[in-house]
Amino acid sequence: MVYGWQSGACFTGIGLTMKIHVYWGVFPAILALCLSHRHSSNRHFEEEHYEDGEHNAQFDKNVFLGGEEEAEEFSELSPEEQLKRLQSIIRRIDLDSDGFLSEEELSSWIQKSFKHYILEDTKEHFAELDKDDDGIVTWEEYNMHMYDRVIDYDENTVLQDEEEESFRQIHLRDKRRFNHADRDTVPGLDLLEFTDFEHPEETAHMSDFVIEGALEEHDRDGDGFVSLEEYLGDYTQDPGATEDPHWLIVEKDRFVNDYDKDGDGRLNHSELLSWIVPNHFGMSQEEASHLIEEIDKDADHRLSEEEILQSKDIFLTSEATDYGRQLQDKHFYHEEL
Repeated sequence: MVYGWQSGACFTGIGLTMKIHVYWGVFPAILALCLSHRHSSNRHFEEEHYEDGEHNAQFDKNVFLGGEEEAEEFSELSPEEQLKRLQSIIRRIDLDSDGFLSEEELSSWIQKSFKHYILEDTKEHFAELDKDDDGIVTWEEYNMHMYDRVIDYDENTVLQDEEEESFRQIHLRDKRRFNHADRDTVPGLDLLEFTDFEHPEETAHMSDFVIEGALEEHDRDGDGFVSLEEYLGDYTQDPGATEDPHWLIVEKDRFVNDYDKDGDGRLNHSELLSWIVPNHFGMSQEEASHLIEEIDKDADHRLSEEEILQSKDIFLTSEATDYGRQLQDKHFYHEEL
C-alpha cells in the first residue's frame, strides 16, 4: 500500500489514486478523512479480502486490476492476447533465461513493480502541477493546484478558529516537507525531489516527516508513542459478535509480533517506521515464496512456464503481475522495452 502525504488528500495506492481538493468551507470533512482514512481502508480491505477467514482470490482479481474500468479492459482481451502477454512477462522475469522462475527472480520482479507504479503515479501528478512545463514544481504551483490560491501562513500566529488552525498546522508541515525535499540549489522540486515529497516513506532522508505524520494521526495521548489501542483506531466490537473480525486478529498479531520489537506494548519512532514504511523486500519475498508453494507442482523450488500457465489464475491474482495489471502495461509485457 502506497500512502499519500499531500495536505489536500489522503489516499492509498492499490492501482488507484484519489485526490481531494481543499476549499475553505470543508475543513471538518477533510480533516476527519485524513485522520480516519488509513484504518478505515485497512479494515474494509481485510474484511473484503477474506470471507469467513478464507482468502478471496476473486476480490484480488477484481480490485487490484486498478478499478472497474481497468477490470473491464482486461476482461475484453482475447484469451490468445492474455496468453501472449503473460508469456512475455514470464520471459522478462526469467533473468538468467534458463526457462524457470526462481524465488529470487520473482522477488526482484515484484520489487521493480512496486517502484515502477510509484514513479508512474508521481510522474502523472508532477505533470499536472508543472503548469509551465519547465521540469520544476514550485511551492506556488503546488498551492495553486491544491487550493486554487497561494496560501502563506505565519508560523508564529495561531488562528482562533480550531479547524483553520488545524489546517494551518498541516499546511506548514507540508511546506517544511517541501523545503526538505528540495535538496539542490534550484528553487522548486524536480521529478525525483517531488517523488521524495509525495512519498517520504520511500526515502531515508525524509523519515522524520513519516514519523511526525504517524504521531500526528495516531498518538492521541501525546506521549510520543503509539499504543495498541491507538494503532487499531476507533474500533467498537459488535455487541452480537462472538469473536473478533479477521482484520482485527491480523492487525493485533502484526502489532505484537512484527512491529513492537521491544515488547513494551507501544511503538517508538524506529518501530513506527517499520510499520509505516513499506517493506518492499519483505513483501516481495513473502509473495514469491507463496507463489512457489502454490504453483510448484514438481517440488523443485522453481516455476516452469507450464506450471504457471496451468495455475494462471493464481499468478494473475498475485503481486507478480500486480494482480493482472501488468498485462495492460507495455512497460512489463513488451519485450523490446
